[in-house]
Amino acid sequence: MEIIIRRLSQRLSPSPFINLCKTPIIRSHHKPILNYYNNLYQLITIIRPFSSSTARTPSRWLSGFGTRKKITNLPRIVQAGDPVLHQPARDVSVEEIGSDRVQKIIDDMVQVMRRRPGVGLAAPQIGIPLKIIVLEDIKEYIAQAPEEENIAQDRRPFDLLVILNPKLKKKSNKSAFFFEGCLSVDGYRALVERYLEVEVNGLDRDGKPIKVDACGWQARILQHECDHLDGTLYVDKMVKRTFRTVENVDLPLVNGCPKQGVR
Repeated sequence: MEIIIRRLSQRLSPSPFINLCKTPIIRSHHKPILNYYNNLYQLITIIRPFSSSTARTPSRWLSGFGTRKKITNLPRIVQAGDPVLHQPARDVSVEEIGSDRVQKIIDDMVQVMRRRPGVGLAAPQIGIPLKIIVLEDIKEYIAQAPEEENIAQDRRPFDLLVILNPKLKKKSNKSAFFFEGCLSVDGYRALVERYLEVEVNGLDRDGKPIKVDACGWQARILQHECDHLDGTLYVDKMVKRTFRTVENVDLPLVNGCPKQGVR
């Protein structure tokens, strides 16, 4: 966010309008004008930068309504290139699970995911190399996507899941290609092949065993989040020629790319 302090006078510009998006170049040899101009700096305007995630109504992946909410006093979502996203996370020990630290990490993850909003988050995405994932998909998010898209993706709502030390295995060899994105690779999408049915075993936030049998879009989210715990981003698995900005996600695929849908 940039702060531009400016006030233009009629002497400097014949236009009554103030350009708040571009700072004029003042040559150093025009000292009288420079001094006069500096004395006119009285207007403070805060300009919110354009964000690709608000340019359309994203409903295809970890984007919820597509309107970012201000996150105060919460961890930031780290972006691709940060080492924590590219190395394996470690297990949470049984002794750690009930600790205030781990419970706060879980609470922070849930709040960050919901406020973004998104439908899944892994601890490395807030800079913590622990094997913790949270995920949730609600009716309000799903309603933002066309009904035919939700049907094709087998996307249905599910309640909040908190899984520590998840272990994922496929339940069948059936797979599908759909566009995927990531809060840590902001503003981009690409086709990724995922299994249609998976099973995840782990511990809940109280340290009790939990097992999730998932299919369709929930299975995709689980695979995406578990990849984070291995230091893998979706761009490591994407069909490279389908990589694009979120604004271009609906443009035709180039020749040779797999079509979206179940294989």
